[in-house]
Amino acid sequence: MFCLSLFQSGKTVLANFLSDTTERLGGEYRPTQGVRMVSFECDLESSSDHQPCEVTLWDCSGNFKFESCWPALTTDSCGVVLVYNPTVPSQLREIESWFSMFVSSQGLQDTQCVLVAHQLNLLSGIPSASPLSSLMVIQSNLEENPEAVRQHFYTYLQKVVKVVTESRERDEMSIIT
Repeated sequence: MFCLSLFQSGKTVLANFLSDTTERLGGEYRPTQGVRMVSFECDLESSSDHQPCEVTLWDCSGNFKFESCWPALTTDSCGVVLVYNPTVPSQLREIESWFSMFVSSQGLQDTQCVLVAHQLNLLSGIPSASPLSSLMVIQSNLEENPEAVRQHFYTYLQKVVKVVTESRERDEMSIIT
């Protein structure tokens, strides 16, 4: 289960693209109301058993009037995708809050979170003192290089699958011993 966050950053366009639920990009902006779930399968080449990976993206509204539904998103999340517009400086501060709420407070590892600087090839710098500085960052411009975005996302998914698999194996071993 993967959460997407921040408003007016292109997260719905990105979720639709990754799940192949739309054939065209762009269109009129319509803010997400609460949360929208998008499920799809993808093949991760490094998967040892070559089984398709089932992904559910929770396209979460960044509007604080929907804050009451956010705790439900964090329950049992395996990964978090934080989408932001790098040309809006205030979004970096907001992303740090989202990181704290959706990643740090849930005990997720940095490899289970990815930042997506959506819509532009220009990435604003993330200060080295920021809790976000150790995260993978995907520069997303779906009009210029959509398949690169998809491949970077799959690389991120491979890391999440590895963390989840290792955690399950540790849990199984603790039951046996």
